[in-house]
Amino acid sequence: MEFSFELLALLSAVAVLAGFIDAIAGGGGLLTIPALLFAGITPVQAIATNKLQACFGSFTATRFFIKQNLVSPRKQKWGIAAAALGAIIGAIAIQLFDSAILILALPYALILIAIYLIIAKNFGQEQQVEKLTQKKFNTSFITSIGFYDGFFGPGTGTFFTLSYCKMRALNLIQATAHAKLMNFTTNIVSLFIFIISDQIVWVIGLAMAVGQIIGARLGAATAIRQGTDFIRYMTVAVCIAMSISLLLK
Repeated sequence: MEFSFELLALLSAVAVLAGFIDAIAGGGGLLTIPALLFAGITPVQAIATNKLQACFGSFTATRFFIKQNLVSPRKQKWGIAAAALGAIIGAIAIQLFDSAILILALPYALILIAIYLIIAKNFGQEQQVEKLTQKKFNTSFITSIGFYDGFFGPGTGTFFTLSYCKMRALNLIQATAHAKLMNFTTNIVSLFIFIISDQIVWVIGLAMAVGQIIGARLGAATAIRQGTDFIRYMTVAVCIAMSISLLLK
C-alpha cells in the first residue's frame, strides 16, 4: 500500500500535537489512533503503528526529564522491570480475554479522576507522606498499570502520574517525569510484540515519529516551565476527552 506525501505530512502534524499532549498529561492516542484509521489501515495495524510512533515521543520526553534530573533510570531499574513484566503479561492476556469490560468501565473512572483533580487544587504541589515503599509500589501499582497498558492502554500515563503523586509523594512534575519513563518501557515491550507479529506500517510510523519527537520535546519543556497547575488542568482535559471518546464508541 502506498501513501501520499500529503497524507504522511498530515499524520506527522497530528503526531506533533499528540506528542505535546502525551508528554504533559498522556492521552495522545486520542488523536493518533483515529488519524491512523483515517489513513485506511486496519485497526490492529493502527494500534501497532501507534506504538511505534509513541515510542519516539515517550523516549524524547523521558530523555529531557532525565537531563533535568527529574528521574533516574538507574534508581528506577526495578520499576522499569515491573512495568515491562506487567506489559508482557497484559499483551498476552489481551489475546486470551475480552477487553469489553475495561472499555465500559474506563470512561467512568476517568471522569472520577477529572472531578478529583478539579476539587483537589493542591494536588501534586505539596509533598505528602509516602504511603508505599518503592518495592511495594513497584510490585503493586507499576506492575498493574504496566499490565493495563499491555492489555488495553488509554490513560496509562495519567494512571502512572497519579499513582506516583499519591503513593510515592512526588510532586506533579516529578511524577510526570517518572510516568514517562515507565510509559516508554511499556511502549517498547508492546512494540516488540507487534514487530514479531508483523503488524506495523513502517512508513507511516516513522513519518509520525518525526512529529512525536518535536511535540514531546516541546511538551516536556512546557510542563516544567508552566508548573503543576498547568499539568493538572491538562490532565483534567485529557481525562474528560478520553471519557467522551470512549463513551461515544
